Amino acid sequence: MTDTLFSRIIAGELPADIVHRDERCIAFRDVNPQAPLHVLVVPITPVASLADAEDCELLGHLLRVASRVAADAGYADSFRVVINNGAAAGQTVFHLHVHVLAGRPLSWPPG
Repeated sequence: MTDTLFSRIIAGELPADIVHRDERCIAFRDVNPQAPLHVLVVPITPVASLADAEDCELLGHLLRVASRVAADAGYADSFRVVINNGAAAGQTVFHLHVHVLAGRPLSWPPG
């Protein structure tokens, strides 16, 4: 996998508003937020997309961190988690990431 914007954030080469970091992932505020809370949860080990992910423990960890980030921001009871897979689905950075959105009414269907 090539270097991405996210791998540069993980390496500390680019600034980010980090809200969580552990040995498996990093979570930071999206620079183009679509809701009052819009955080990206990104694995430290690069995986291009959800379709390429094989580590079930890592995927579970990303979702638990997403829930914790929402709770820490005061949105434990109402938040959305989104994973875009592929360009046609809206993935623009090909390093797996989980969007955590909250703080406004979120309509259905999305997109």
